[in-house]
Amino acid sequence: MSPKRVTLADVAKIAAVSTTTASLVLSGRGRELRISQDVEQRVLKAAEELQYRPNIVSVGLRTGTTRTIAFVSDTIATSRLAGDMIKGSLEAARERGVMLFIGETEGDPELERALLQAMQDRQVDGIILASMFTRTIKVPKTITAVPAVLLNALPRQPSPLSSIVPDEVEAGRTAARLLLKASHREGIHLVGAGPGMRNVPAGSVAAVERLAGIREVLGEAGVKIASGRVCPDWQPEYGLDATRAILEKGRPRALICFNDRIALGAYQALSDHGLRIPQDVSVISFDDHPLASWMRPKLTTVALPHYDLGRRAVDVLFAEIGHHRDGGAGRESETHRVPMPLRDRESVAPPAV
Repeated sequence: MSPKRVTLADVAKIAAVSTTTASLVLSGRGRELRISQDVEQRVLKAAEELQYRPNIVSVGLRTGTTRTIAFVSDTIATSRLAGDMIKGSLEAARERGVMLFIGETEGDPELERALLQAMQDRQVDGIILASMFTRTIKVPKTITAVPAVLLNALPRQPSPLSSIVPDEVEAGRTAARLLLKASHREGIHLVGAGPGMRNVPAGSVAAVERLAGIREVLGEAGVKIASGRVCPDWQPEYGLDATRAILEKGRPRALICFNDRIALGAYQALSDHGLRIPQDVSVISFDDHPLASWMRPKLTTVALPHYDLGRRAVDVLFAEIGHHRDGGAGRESETHRVPMPLRDRESVAPPAV
């Protein structure tokens, strides 16, 4: 049998005050309403002795807030790579004294609709709608019933919701700049997309934006991309095949792989041809998957900032909640781009003479 919940009336009885007085003291309004220090101390002592905890539902009804937010994702909760987005959101919510409800849709639109409705039925203060990888999505119409933001996703049609995404264009620039800094000016091949802006996997926002950043920096430096190989999926076997195709036409000086799994396949192809990394061929990649630091030599890569994305989503959501609570008119949506840090390891060096 569970213990009886301590109520505000219990605290008031022990402190020998009215329930109203106890409520005012515990809500922090005692001094404002000139309740004596002696009475205030009696109420606080009684609450501590009884281990009183306020009824969150009642507080929510009184204040119009439930101190809860929702995190609805496709497959983030079960994805090791993107799980840090939840960690970042959880920690940012906890610092605000807010509980985060997490739901996963597995990409099922009906389940997504049901989850969003369930969260709204629980009167959450706001919703984060998240994707495991950066993509464009159709924003559910019902989500705008409460303040909401998109995480790692961009709206397919015009939407009032702001988006929090990694700065993939700047990541592409970072990769290209590092090769230029290492004196690479020829023999640079792309593995996963390119060389033209139309040569990208269907639906890949990361591919388009990374390629744009790479082309911009190399173009400004007067460096021509030697070739680009589109991979139907960014997995090691396709990186292996694409790198083998490049090697059939001659030795590259540097490879920009569009993610770390592709780079793993490229490593294998280069090893099979007796080429050393980075002495013979430099390799740079994106994502900072755990395997990047396991590979030998350790892979230089531009990291997806999953943890920072999660934190920023909560920050932006609370700005939206505050604006909504203050009765502000609808604001224009914004795209918040979170920096992708370079993990400079061992796979890039100046080209051999």
